Amino acid sequence: MTTTANFNFDSWWNFDWLAPHPNQDSELLKQIGFIPGLKEFLMLRQVHALEHATVWVLCEMQQRRQQPSAPITLTLDNETLGGLSSEQGFYLYGQINRLDLQRAVREALQRLKQGEWQLAVHPRCGTNLSVAMLLTAGLVISAHLLLPRGPIEQLFGLGLAASTAVQLAPDVGMSVQKYLTTSIPFNLKVVEIVQTQDKLRHPAYFVRVDWQDLQ
Repeated sequence: MTTTANFNFDSWWNFDWLAPHPNQDSELLKQIGFIPGLKEFLMLRQVHALEHATVWVLCEMQQRRQQPSAPITLTLDNETLGGLSSEQGFYLYGQINRLDLQRAVREALQRLKQGEWQLAVHPRCGTNLSVAMLLTAGLVISAHLLLPRGPIEQLFGLGLAASTAVQLAPDVGMSVQKYLTTSIPFNLKVVEIVQTQDKLRHPAYFVRVDWQDLQ
């Protein structure tokens, strides 16, 4: 996750046939659960969404304290917070009050399940950076192959590719988050929240979750 971004959430999931439904991942597991690593991938997507939503809720809580009368928006972001997801749960970094975190995680999970699907994506997600790098590399290579080999043409192509990638990356990154790297955590339940260290010994809170099949 990185800087604040102003983007429009109003039309999020505006196609009914694309809207998440509670049994989507459970049904997928029943149909093709024999694929190795599928359940872990599906769980990681749901955890990733819960991580983003928790950060948003923590930012809202901070905003309510600092500006009680101001309207709550998803464009006010606490850049000191960061997260890292796994199929077992997610790490959260930054100056965080444990009680606030416990409340935020449960509120985030509830709000996602109740339809606030815009909470599942975040402009500072590492997905956006990866997409930007891939777009830039792809456009630069394409420009190099398609344009004449002269230095002026190549330099022009490099600049055009870089500027195009900068323009496209935010929207493409959000779409990749929305459709690929996150999923509404209908199957998740929070097991525990512990203060710990990640594998690089950075202090963090770890929100452990478990999978539950829906009837």
